[in-house]
Amino acid sequence: MRDRADVLTDTLAILVELNADAEVLAAALLDALIDIEALAAEARQPVPERLHVLLEGQRAASRVWALHRSHGGGRNPEGMRRLLLALVRDLRVIPIVLSRQLSRMRAAWRLPAEEQRALAKMTRDIHAPLANRLGIWQLKWELEDLAFRALQTDEYLRIAQSLDDNRTGRERYIEMVKTQLRESVAAQGIQADVAGRPKHIYSIWKKMQRKALPIEELYDLRALRVLVDDIPTCYAVLGLVHALWVPIPSEFDDYIARPKPNGYRSLHTAVIGPEGKTVEVQIRTREMHAQSELGVAAHWRYKEGSSAGGAAMDKRIAWMRKLLEQAAEAAGEGETTPLQGIDSDLIEDRVYALTPKGEVLDLPQGGTVLDFAYAIHSMVGHRCRGAKVDGRIVPLTHALRTGQRVEILTGKVAEPRRDWLQPSAGFLASSRSRDKVRAWFNKLDRAQNLKEGRELLERDLRRMGLLHAELAPVLGKFNAQTEEDLLVLVALGDVGPNQIGRALLDLEKAAQAPEAVIPLLPSKPATPAVAGAGTVTVQGVDNLLVQVARCCQPLPGEPIVGYLTRTRGISVHRPDCAAFLRLANKEPARVLPVEWGNRRSGQEVAIRIEGIDRKWLLKDITTLVAQTGVHVTALNTEQRRGGHGRIRILLQARIADFEQLGLLLARLESLPGVDAARRA
Repeated sequence: MRDRADVLTDTLAILVELNADAEVLAAALLDALIDIEALAAEARQPVPERLHVLLEGQRAASRVWALHRSHGGGRNPEGMRRLLLALVRDLRVIPIVLSRQLSRMRAAWRLPAEEQRALAKMTRDIHAPLANRLGIWQLKWELEDLAFRALQTDEYLRIAQSLDDNRTGRERYIEMVKTQLRESVAAQGIQADVAGRPKHIYSIWKKMQRKALPIEELYDLRALRVLVDDIPTCYAVLGLVHALWVPIPSEFDDYIARPKPNGYRSLHTAVIGPEGKTVEVQIRTREMHAQSELGVAAHWRYKEGSSAGGAAMDKRIAWMRKLLEQAAEAAGEGETTPLQGIDSDLIEDRVYALTPKGEVLDLPQGGTVLDFAYAIHSMVGHRCRGAKVDGRIVPLTHALRTGQRVEILTGKVAEPRRDWLQPSAGFLASSRSRDKVRAWFNKLDRAQNLKEGRELLERDLRRMGLLHAELAPVLGKFNAQTEEDLLVLVALGDVGPNQIGRALLDLEKAAQAPEAVIPLLPSKPATPAVAGAGTVTVQGVDNLLVQVARCCQPLPGEPIVGYLTRTRGISVHRPDCAAFLRLANKEPARVLPVEWGNRRSGQEVAIRIEGIDRKWLLKDITTLVAQTGVHVTALNTEQRRGGHGRIRILLQARIADFEQLGLLLARLESLPGVDAARRA
């Protein structure tokens, strides 16, 4: 109990050093001592929202720690760090968890060796890199050194012993160099703080590994830091240093003129000082130094091979740096800290989901389970037949959320589907995933691509009533020389069938000429029809009742034609409607040209679904229809032979045009067990 109290006290002390506000201190205290939310629920008193978000963030962090422990750290610690930043809604949680971890590491010597190593491994993988990225150097260096001491004790002690052996001579030498530089600067009337710069054991070891040098040959074991008031004085001091000692040209870096991508600014130089020994000198303003110590990650750059997600992560981290810098300024001026008035409302444009083994994979926003399969490996995607999210079977179009655990169900044979390439079908949100599917089909021979492309195109054109349309007039729009070239483009996903359908419709509308006026009726300008239709214009006719025919139920955007009935006004049909063709053959004079007007509204349309009569099929269908925003007015099921069934659904309200209906039918056909989805 005493150890826990010591850790809590130390955590609060560290947060105070970071200028944390009262809410952050309260959240750290309450999370460690009591379950305030349970007590509030029992007392029927709400927890303040801002405090609730901070407590929720600490619980989310605990879940990430548990995930890290249960999988031995995993192979992707960067994914764990990104998952943490994505789960936490208020980034003020991060200083709390970093401070608490540092307190635990300081007290880790009391733990058994195995627990020490587990704690140190988590610190090395998650906490120290986060402190580095957020620029909290007071925590970063100590977290790294404590983790290094627990994980590589022999290396740590060897470097520490080497530093101790030379400490007296090195400190005496640094004091001599400081005195020389301080006197030289003062002689020029410059006010400057000159101090030795402490070196940390883990950073020394990393530099030894990177440069393959023994400790004696590192330039910056003997290091000075000079702090001045403004930027011109930085360059004046640099000139004095180079005049006093011989500079090493290859070791000069001007991070003031060219700041690092993370905003770090300083002048770095190395010189051959007294007795021929190398000395590193850093020169910066006091403001730059305050930023580097508290608010800027001075040596960090993204190490990922891919830049995907980097911009959004940059945005969140830059926000956190700014928040910390403002907190430091406010604390220094005795003002209210900005931490009391800022909520994190940044939206991450990546989704971080987990494999069953706890590995973290990131996807673009809207990424589906099929995208997840392709992120694991191309062949996993090609063989994907289904998926479970948090133990529940979902369709391949299911969009993932951060923190969900995904299990991919695969078949033995790689059989990607062509409709995965159609953006409107909603299978893939990632262009990288589509490229992998496209590469698979590129390997197939031309004959198979022609066959598959023709099937895809005919299926969509049949839905639009354009099955027998000529493709030649639209070849140029898609840079295709022949119809076969166009079919191959459809098969490879370079052109969507719905694009071709729209082009054919546009061509048909452009080619329509004004029809002759029926002599038996008065000639008037085109007028929107009345009596409830509201979306159909009858050329040359006014004051006629218009109704959509129930036999074929055309939708706005589809080709239509009118038929003047004897008692019910004009009935609007699709041109390929069998009932219309029969009536037109008998009395062609009653056929009228009509077109859709500008106003669109929903209307009833019936669809028929055929497939295997499996468990939960009806639930999956109704869920998908509901997600599309369509209202179901009637539903009938019919059992057929051989374990098959037929479902007839009457939809209303938000089917705005035939393209939306086509998308719904395509998504219904993608459900497991569904053989076909068509207009009834």
